[in-house]
Amino acid sequence: YMETEARKILPATYTIDYTGESRQLKREGNTFLPAFLMALTMIFLVLAAQYNSFRDPIVILAGSVPLAMFGALIFTFWKMYAPIPHWTDAISSTLNIYSQVGLVTLVGLIARNGILVVEFANKLQEEGRAKIDAIREASVLRLRPVLMTSIATIAGHTPLIFADGAGAEARQSIGIVLVFGMTIGTIFTLFVLPSIYVLLAKDHQKDMIRQ
Repeated sequence: YMETEARKILPATYTIDYTGESRQLKREGNTFLPAFLMALTMIFLVLAAQYNSFRDPIVILAGSVPLAMFGALIFTFWKMYAPIPHWTDAISSTLNIYSQVGLVTLVGLIARNGILVVEFANKLQEEGRAKIDAIREASVLRLRPVLMTSIATIAGHTPLIFADGAGAEARQSIGIVLVFGMTIGTIFTLFVLPSIYVLLAKDHQKDMIRQ
């Protein structure tokens, strides 16, 4: 908005520059989308090679990443677009360079939860279980490891939210993205991932019957 209005009002010889975080975001903010897409691509290719399938990586990423991104960004847009009390500043962030780094990191962390469930469900299918029975049992049996890894990640990054001193805003931005992204992403992943698995995952039992 400022640049548009400046072109209307200021003489043609005038230029606009930024300082501080605004300059950093202006210069490096455009690199977030390529980095995020690269992270998704690398995870997808690694999972495709591991499972020898393109379906399982789609199930893992679609069942976990969007939910975690929602959880991470809800506090960012909450602060930007909603009037909030002053005491909530400690759990609010902005979309800056550091939160973008946290979002890229979050993709790899939340995908781990999907891997734990999908891998075990595939093994149950290979043992002769129906697909819906396999994902139901895998979700129950893998609940403890999923919660353990998520709680460890959340607990490890929670101190960043309450950091103070020099560089505190950077640590707070990364902490808020990872903590709330993992919390909300894990809760919803436990319900959404099994549904996507039933819809998209390969039916290994049919392949065994054909063989």
